[in-house]
Amino acid sequence: MANSDCGVCGEHEEASFLYFAYGSNLLTERIHLQNPSAAFCCVARLQDFKLDFGNPQGKQSPTWHGGIATIFQSPGDEVWGVIWKVNKSNLSSLDKQEGVSSGMYVPIEVKVYTQEKKEITCRSYQMKNYVSAPPSPQYKMVICLGAKENGLPLEYQKKLKAIELNDFKGKLSEEIEDMIKRGKQKLSIRT
Repeated sequence: MANSDCGVCGEHEEASFLYFAYGSNLLTERIHLQNPSAAFCCVARLQDFKLDFGNPQGKQSPTWHGGIATIFQSPGDEVWGVIWKVNKSNLSSLDKQEGVSSGMYVPIEVKVYTQEKKEITCRSYQMKNYVSAPPSPQYKMVICLGAKENGLPLEYQKKLKAIELNDFKGKLSEEIEDMIKRGKQKLSIRT
């Protein structure tokens, strides 16, 4: 596993906040596109929530060409992700990336647990008004690469790999396609 000690998270100062990522922002390169201050803290678990994919307000993502990740309350389930320490100067760019102003996602406060069972309160995002829809192959790949890069539990990585895809066969933006290619190369070197 990646560094599972969350000591860095407990030391966040007033100039930063903690963000729990469970979707495309699991991948370091992805979060750094618009939030360069994000620093990995640790892997964490959100208890009594489940991962889902959907289109906000029923509109397909023009970026990802399929459902995008969200979470919903589901007793007994869990979602694994990464806690990032982010400078408050990046809060507006993170909100913009998550489509807060357009109503795609709303910011929420969640309590997550480190692998040492330490409880940490973080900012996260949730779609409130969405229609369930499977993700594109590329979107799922970004999530799976991030899960592997950060050492999420292997059982959870298997669940992610088993997620049903839509039938999108096209290409995404060059930036995203390049990011996926680099992620695959980087992780194949380490494994």
